[in-house]
Order: sequence, then structure tokens, then C-alpha cells
Amino acid sequence: MKSAYELAMERLDKSGPREKPLSAAQKARLAELDKVYKGKWAERQVFLTEQLEKALAKGDADEAEQVRVQLAREKTRLEEECEEEKERVRRETRG
Repeated sequence: MKSAYELAMERLDKSGPREKPLSAAQKARLAELDKVYKGKWAERQVFLTEQLEKALAKGDADEAEQVRVQLAREKTRLEEECEEEKERVRRETRG
């Protein structure tokens, strides 16, 4: 016997729009975007980690906290940018 969730998912699958599968070029572009944004994050992480270490070496807890917050903000911003770019690539099949 199927659960209510499984039944609902089946109905959604039947009634939902069918998306075209991604082309090889789109899959390659998505992989490239992942690589580019991982690189961007690595660069920012190295830079900000150095800033954090300097702040900690000086004993400046406020500056260290600001750098930690900036690290989190930068990671979130880059992840969002990457997902927006990926969505543009995915929409190419639906457009």
C-alpha cells in the first residue's frame, strides 16, 4: 500500500510539465560553472582566512568576528550566483 506522500508525488508527476532533458553542452556548462565558482570560493576563502589569522594574531576579536561573518556571506553569495547561472542554463531547454 502506498503512502499519501507517494500517491501525491505520482499525481504531481503525471500532471506536472515535462522538462526536456539537458543536452550534453548544457551538462558541460553546468559542470564548468561548478568548477568556476569553486575556484572563486577557494580564492576568497584563502584571502579571508589570511585576514582572520592576522586578526587573531593581533588579538582583535571584533575584527576576527567580522571576517568570519564575511566568510559566511561570501560563501552564500557565491553559491547563490552559481545557482542563478545554472538556472539560466537549465531554462535554455524550456525556453
